[in-house]
Amino acid sequence: MCAPCLFGIESVLGDELKRLDMRDVRVLNGRVLFSGGEEDVARANVRLRTAERVLIRIGEFPAPSFDALFEGTKALRWEDYIPPDGAFPVKGYSLDSRLGSVPDCQSIVKKAVVERLKARYNIDWFEETGAKYQIRFSIMKDMAALFLDTSGAGLHKRGYRAVGNEAPLRETLAAGMVSLSRFRGKGEFCDPFCGSGTIVIEAAMAALNRAPGLNRGFDAQHWKWLPDDIWEKAAEEAKSLEYRGPYSIWGGDIDEKSLEIAKSNAQKAGVSEHIRFERADAAKFKRETPEGLIVTNPPYGERMLQKSDAERIYRAFGAASAHLPGWKLYLLSSHADFERIFGRTAVKKRKLYNGMIKCNLFMYF
Repeated sequence: MCAPCLFGIESVLGDELKRLDMRDVRVLNGRVLFSGGEEDVARANVRLRTAERVLIRIGEFPAPSFDALFEGTKALRWEDYIPPDGAFPVKGYSLDSRLGSVPDCQSIVKKAVVERLKARYNIDWFEETGAKYQIRFSIMKDMAALFLDTSGAGLHKRGYRAVGNEAPLRETLAAGMVSLSRFRGKGEFCDPFCGSGTIVIEAAMAALNRAPGLNRGFDAQHWKWLPDDIWEKAAEEAKSLEYRGPYSIWGGDIDEKSLEIAKSNAQKAGVSEHIRFERADAAKFKRETPEGLIVTNPPYGERMLQKSDAERIYRAFGAASAHLPGWKLYLLSSHADFERIFGRTAVKKRKLYNGMIKCNLFMYF
């Protein structure tokens, strides 16, 4: 199997898979490979926090030409997975390869799968009225890999964020930031720029050890060759591992509308009792406790604000946080000169991507 992820959090996802006792875990750029049984398809979908999808790898082969792509795809045993009435749309990408046209590659893969299934099922036309078996391909340096997508909608769609503010942070990235901060529910956790609440909601779910996929469905639940009970067992196992306890998680924002959205999202996620939301100016942020953790995503100045406004916010928050010497800070920003404006050099930096925006996670201990 293969679990794609956002660039920069591959090792976090690899650790997740190892904790799930998956086999043959291999961390690569933008994805992690692993092995497992039928039940692990369900367990991975229900419990992974930082994966974007869970894919079954059908095959891999050199594809320097369209003929090679067609023959390699046709040679794979698609009939083991896709029934006669199955819908099998094709999506994919090509990087650093001779086959640069993605629409042409999509057409070739689709045609090859159709030809394979026509020969196996002895039918000439596929109505595709049944369950969806989304085919995905990647072609990198003339090597093609073919997958079936078990997830359906991306795993970052937890089901709690029906609405967002102007620049939402992807849930999987927020979960990755929480994991990198090593928050496990102990001590005070704060996000002074909480926006629609994604970071504090993911922090609460991590503290509770609540599986992020419990409140949504997956395409593979409708696949005929997967046992029906694996999904119920995965959910029961996840619920049995949840924690209970008092947590101190705080989300602040100067925008009242964002706070209302955050409160609604936290309620949908079932964690509202564990988070305290408050209208607050990050420039005046202060705490009485000598130690704590700040994980936050201040405005970038790329979508919501002018760059000068973002820099003013960085400078003011840098001055406020300087009065918290025992606190740990994890701040995500795409600004090339963030440290100078913030007023301190980070102890560590980690390159992450928020969608297509290249960022750094600046860590202060």
